[in-house]
Amino acid sequence: MKRGKKYTEAAKLVDRGTLYDVADAVSLVKKTAVAKFDETVEAHVRLGVDGRHADQQVRGAVVLPHGTGKTVRVLVFAKGDKVAEAEAAGADYVGGEELIPKIQNDGWFEFDVVVATPDMMGVVGRLGRVLGPKGLMPNPKAGTVTMDVTKAVNDIKAGKIEYRLDKANIIHCPVGKVSFTEEQLAENFKTLMDAIIKAKPSSAKGTYMKSISLASSMGPGIKVNPQKLD
Repeated sequence: MKRGKKYTEAAKLVDRGTLYDVADAVSLVKKTAVAKFDETVEAHVRLGVDGRHADQQVRGAVVLPHGTGKTVRVLVFAKGDKVAEAEAAGADYVGGEELIPKIQNDGWFEFDVVVATPDMMGVVGRLGRVLGPKGLMPNPKAGTVTMDVTKAVNDIKAGKIEYRLDKANIIHCPVGKVSFTEEQLAENFKTLMDAIIKAKPSSAKGTYMKSISLASSMGPGIKVNPQKLD
């Protein structure tokens, strides 16, 4: 794959054979972000588990102390007094049954996270085929199926992110923007790593943290030393 001149120059700053500690990795991410926009900084964590087995799934959610730097649009499926509660909490869209054709037939996806009260999951379940592949299906483990709509919306707006394994047993998560300070990025990254470590399945054998890298949207990957997460 042919890379641009800026990327090639930035990549020279990174030693591919080095496992950096968190502070150095964060510093390098900021130095190697050369795009004209405020790039997202992402963590990529490869785990020594097999997500095909239910007892080795790693999934959950965590509120990053400094948020993600992104404005998150929240859709809440609710009815009764929970509609007003969701609106008061700052949800961008609130509705029920009437939203099904809008999403299913009209391809309306102007939202980033979906929250649902448990009594609405029968309705939301009908959207499984379209929401599932996009990672938008509400899930109790991620705190997006709940009667406490206020807390769910507040947490998401404050910088709550969901982490889950992909098919290659890797977790990909944003930990902020390049414009964040090094301290903010390091604290967000540490909060995410602590949550993933805590979520280690009891059935996981051998090395849990196989490899970790940090990268900006357009920048090179920087390997982080899994032994030095403290």
